[in-house]
Amino acid sequence: MGRFKAWLGARIWDQWCQRGPFAAAMYPLSLAYAGAVEWNRHRLEQARRSITIPAKAVIVVGNLTVGGSGKTPMTIWLAKRLADAGYRPGIVSRGYGGRGDAAGIRVTPLSDPVVVGDEPLLIAQRTGVPVQVDRDRVRGARALTDQGVDVVIADDGMQHHRLPRDITILMIDGKRRLGNGLCLPSGPLREPKTARERADFVLVTGGEPGPGEFAMELVPSSRLQRVDGHGEGYKPHRFARRDAHAVAGIADPERFFRMLEAADIDIIRHPFPDHHRFRPHQIRFDDGLPVLMTEKDAVKCRTFAQENHWYWPIAARVPSAFESALLARLETVARIKKALI
Repeated sequence: MGRFKAWLGARIWDQWCQRGPFAAAMYPLSLAYAGAVEWNRHRLEQARRSITIPAKAVIVVGNLTVGGSGKTPMTIWLAKRLADAGYRPGIVSRGYGGRGDAAGIRVTPLSDPVVVGDEPLLIAQRTGVPVQVDRDRVRGARALTDQGVDVVIADDGMQHHRLPRDITILMIDGKRRLGNGLCLPSGPLREPKTARERADFVLVTGGEPGPGEFAMELVPSSRLQRVDGHGEGYKPHRFARRDAHAVAGIADPERFFRMLEAADIDIIRHPFPDHHRFRPHQIRFDDGLPVLMTEKDAVKCRTFAQENHWYWPIAARVPSAFESALLARLETVARIKKALI
């Protein structure tokens, strides 16, 4: 069933990248969806005028389309860079894929991914900064400031319009871009593409940036690590010119598969839907071949992983021009807020 869902998702994206019969048939629903989204945005933006978050800044990292675009690697990079710059960052997340309490949960590196979600757990493990899962982003942001956080990062928060924000970072998949430019269900957009104008920075992963955009690279680590946490890592060449099972439960499994093939690894593809909750039998095969997966999937498989299960961490690399512009903008925002207190 998992592979079928992944296949179906890929086929739907094929339709979302063109304005064919499917888009035309769904267009009336798309217009209704876009109208409802805009009405809701205006309503929540009015409500947030009376909401304050006691932080130097709130930074939103998000996208406009269904699926992945590099939000998690950007969030991790951002948290680490702000900590290095002397800020005390914290991250609020919806915790998609988890079963968390609606009242909010603080995520630790030892949290259960079934409860908090795979991405918040990965972020907590990679950054060491406070991470809060809460369906109510405002409540989650305030919980972070109660823990001493002075810059709140909202992971996948662009459509959560009730949350005040000072800086918005829009992530775009360089291959898919905005698809056919239409809203759901005719296209992949969560809200009309004019929302792009509300972004302070636009970063493109896996493709060429356009005017006013920055390129973000996803750089693989120098070593693959055992999913069970034991033993030393192996360099990619240890798997080169060998068959291996490639398992990916992310928004765009092909991105991970292409990375493995670029390392000269002969892979057997096993795509699954984004945030898939793996069962032991889904990553165990009877041929003795290594099983390679993403770090996001590894956090869900650690408790039942075997010696031949490996994950390949990736990290974001951004241009120095973006880094300088972001830090300058943050400093300005913090200074203005301090003057208004």
